[in-house]
Amino acid sequence: MSLQSEIELCRRGLMFILSSPSGAGKTTLSRRLLAQYSDVAQHEKIAMSVSVTTRPMRVGEQDGKDYFFVSEEKYKQMVARDELLEHAQVFDNYYGTPANFVREKIEKGIDVLFDIDWQGTKQLSQKNHADLVSIFILPPSMCELERRLRARAQDSDEVVAKRMSKAKTEIDHWQEYDYVLINQDLDQTHDKINSILKAERLKRTRQYGLSDFVDRL
Repeated sequence: MSLQSEIELCRRGLMFILSSPSGAGKTTLSRRLLAQYSDVAQHEKIAMSVSVTTRPMRVGEQDGKDYFFVSEEKYKQMVARDELLEHAQVFDNYYGTPANFVREKIEKGIDVLFDIDWQGTKQLSQKNHADLVSIFILPPSMCELERRLRARAQDSDEVVAKRMSKAKTEIDHWQEYDYVLINQDLDQTHDKINSILKAERLKRTRQYGLSDFVDRL
């Protein structure tokens, strides 16, 4: 047995949150992070948290991959049975995180990536603070945020205006996060997120068997 395999420690997975106003880049950054860790060892893997939602499925989306699409009645039943780690209303729809999926991944040492807002982050922090690492992504300016929203060509002027109004409320919660990054350059922001992830994985409290290893020294 090699020295490397002898001293390799297992770790507990973490809940890795990326939040931002719509259009600030969290979805693109999440996809980059998932792609980076798609072909790695078990202890380095990241799984995207798949939320339940009551909103209609969009073109190109898949049930069970992008979201679990449920009726409002089914959603309320899940809330009542405490089957969601967090849940919130966003615009006219409801979203939530299934608890079993997340807990199983963390116990196996797999990180779970969340693309959620400040409301969901607050609820997760109250229930699972020790496993949580949160990052808030800021746009370089509100003008740039609006430009990015319009460049997507997915929403009407009315929806863009609604998202811009909501963005101001979301940004007010930046101080509730562990880390805050300004996404002016996508590559640089990705590198910073990756550095945070690597450092958080090495925290003493997430290393299984560390006490036994020290005792054997």
